[in-house]
Amino acid sequence: MAKDKYVRFDWAAKRMLRNKANFGVLEGLITVLLNEEVHIDEILESEGNQEAEDDKFNRVDIKAKNSKGEIILVEIQLTRQLHYLERILYGVAKSITEHIHLGESYENVKKVYSISILYFDLGKGADYLYHGQTTFKGVHTGDTLQITTKEKDVIEMKTPEQVFPEYFLVRVNEFNKVATTPLEEWLDYLRSGHIKDDTTVPGLQQARQNLLYMQMSKEEQMSYDRHLEDIMVQNDCIASAIKEGRAEGRAEGRAEGRAEGRAEGRAEGRAEGRAEGRAEEKMSIAANLLSMGMSVEQVAQATGLTAEDINSL
Repeated sequence: MAKDKYVRFDWAAKRMLRNKANFGVLEGLITVLLNEEVHIDEILESEGNQEAEDDKFNRVDIKAKNSKGEIILVEIQLTRQLHYLERILYGVAKSITEHIHLGESYENVKKVYSISILYFDLGKGADYLYHGQTTFKGVHTGDTLQITTKEKDVIEMKTPEQVFPEYFLVRVNEFNKVATTPLEEWLDYLRSGHIKDDTTVPGLQQARQNLLYMQMSKEEQMSYDRHLEDIMVQNDCIASAIKEGRAEGRAEGRAEGRAEGRAEGRAEGRAEGRAEGRAEEKMSIAANLLSMGMSVEQVAQATGLTAEDINSL
């Protein structure tokens, strides 16, 4: 096995990054995303970050608190999930309420950063990283509202983005560039497990040392290999289901098309038959009228036929 094989980030998040000795890896990712130096004080437990038998199908999340007391949620989602945006909103709201006690001042509400590392196609977009935050813009002036607060007898101005949650959506499968920036090097690792030998990117330097496959025990290696196999089987099942669904859809579409075609054909045939019958009836009436001595003009007026049609009798 090559010495430069590194374990996947989702595996590391479940089993390695909660170790304080490995906080630097997570700090590096968050530092690159937020574009400011971040220090993790502790990993907080939540319902989603426990190991489970079916965790290969579940989200993997890390709930951490940084040195500013802010909450950072990192979720790694391997498969498509309906209502994903609603879910991350719920996760953020739950984190806010979990960290303020009844009767406390609202000034103790914690800022939350929600980071989603996605290995499925979430909507349509050309970028591999999307960032959203709440701001209040003047409808007519375009300026950003700043809130006046008084803390410890000091008047301070806060902007909404200093208070409201921020969301980062990392669409791993959309990254297909040569890694040249720190963010791109992180995306390269998240997608392919590749880390440059001479990297200076925060977090990836420590990942090169601590996330090596060869450093794990035989039991851990076997468990990790099963994890990869499970992901391959899972992805194959999803791809097969999509293909089968498309095939069934096309088959149903063709069957419906043939049925509609037969129905339309029968309807057209009946319509054409009725039209031909009416035309023959008119010609027969015209012939009788001519035999009775009526002029061509009179017959045309009575039957609606053209003079040419009547003269052909």
